[in-house]
Amino acid sequence: MKDPTNPVCRTISTLLSRIGDKWTVLVVQTLGEGSKRFNELRREIPSVSQRMLTLTLRNLERDGIVNRTVTPTIPPRVDYELTELGQSLQRPICGLATWATENVEAIHMAQAKFDAQQDEARAA
Repeated sequence: MKDPTNPVCRTISTLLSRIGDKWTVLVVQTLGEGSKRFNELRREIPSVSQRMLTLTLRNLERDGIVNRTVTPTIPPRVDYELTELGQSLQRPICGLATWATENVEAIHMAQAKFDAQQDEARAA
């Protein structure tokens, strides 16, 4: 599996790249609360641009993680929700978010220690 030209390795790499993307993580986590319209997602993820949210939702729909439902009204209503596959992705994503929350202080301490050691090495 370490051969980057192996089709299985490429597939896994592509999938991990997609689901590990920060926008994917935030969208999946937000849609875990239930169906949302595009502008609701934008409000709940204020740091994402309209373009990145559009691309992320389109890719997640293509991967079968998100359903897009258009209701023919004026203007058209578009809702996004997690598919069964997307709901199964939410569990590990929430686990990672929990891990990050529980360990953020330890990570900051390790970073500060590392940076101090680098500063000492440069000063010497």
